[in-house]
Amino acid sequence: MYNWKMENKKTILIFSTAYLPLVGGAELAVKEITDRLPEYDFCLVTARLRRDLPKQEKIGQVEVFRLGLGLWLDKIILAFWGGFWASKRFKNRRIDTVWGIMASFGGLAALAYKRHTGMPFLLTLQEGDDLVEVEKKARILGRRFRAMFREADFIQAISTYLKDWARRMGATCPIVVVPNGSKCDPNIRIQVSDTNKNNHNNLKPILIITTSRLVKKNAVDDLIKALSFLADNFKLKVVGAGPDEQKLRNLIHDLRLEERVEFAGLVTPEKIFAHLAGADIFVRPSLSEGLGNSFLEAMAVGLPTIGTPVGGIPDFLVDNETGWFCEPRNPQSIAEKIKFIVDPANHELVNQVVEKARQLVVEKYNWDKIAEQVGEILGKPSYKVKSE
Repeated sequence: MYNWKMENKKTILIFSTAYLPLVGGAELAVKEITDRLPEYDFCLVTARLRRDLPKQEKIGQVEVFRLGLGLWLDKIILAFWGGFWASKRFKNRRIDTVWGIMASFGGLAALAYKRHTGMPFLLTLQEGDDLVEVEKKARILGRRFRAMFREADFIQAISTYLKDWARRMGATCPIVVVPNGSKCDPNIRIQVSDTNKNNHNNLKPILIITTSRLVKKNAVDDLIKALSFLADNFKLKVVGAGPDEQKLRNLIHDLRLEERVEFAGLVTPEKIFAHLAGADIFVRPSLSEGLGNSFLEAMAVGLPTIGTPVGGIPDFLVDNETGWFCEPRNPQSIAEKIKFIVDPANHELVNQVVEKARQLVVEKYNWDKIAEQVGEILGKPSYKVKSE
């Protein structure tokens, strides 16, 4: 039987610097969103980056095309040749919108495709690194970098912080803030009251957790130093991997904290919640953050959450309302916030804050709602919608 609905599905061409099985926040967001939009066809062009990855495959709702030899250089190939390659590869296929993921190599390829074909160009901003550093690195691209912002027909930013950055970079198109989401499993939820019963008088273990890439911007070193201001019953679990791991291990050795810090390594996204549910407090003293999915995951399971007032974090974390702010680059400030949370005198307030934070994640940061919002953007190729 002829299926006119399938025949009339819109096709979205995505350009992303990397894609699954290479895992990052942007890649996971694309997967979560596209899985929930069966009314669209998705093709995605990305850098190959690893020789064991096939040049073409289907992942969920997305048909993936990988360019290059399986080397880091493939990012350059994507940026400067990907748009032209796609204009030839899909010349006999109707493309309704080109979607660039981040103002990076994938975004440059999407811009080139727009210039070749005239297709409407949606740019999504997911940047989590210090934007000053991002701009410094982008100087080598000259005008092409700012052209991504200026020539985009519509921009989706995952935080107000990134929306403001887009305007500073010269964007004149409509911009809306649609955040990333968090999987909230209603069956995984800790009891905050247990945290408040654990205090330095009875010396029951209190487990602090951070889920972070081990890089400078996540300031795991400050969290390790904060243990020096806390009693010995406070322990730290570090979930994640990264180039700074050996530096952090050396710091732990120098501070004689080997018995109080556990490195859990890199775990799959599905196992993150189990680690969080086994902890008492979540801390990530970030130096920069586009949004901060790790915070949302912690809030979703009911963990008291401590962060810094930088980047996109203030979009969801309000001091003493949905979490607590510590000062950036101040380990003693981190320790003071932890002491406040475990103080029995603050039990009622902590419970209220945790519950409000969890409800915020459930209501605003669920993937079903976010996918619906992105689907509405993709359904308006003329992008004549009101920006925020």
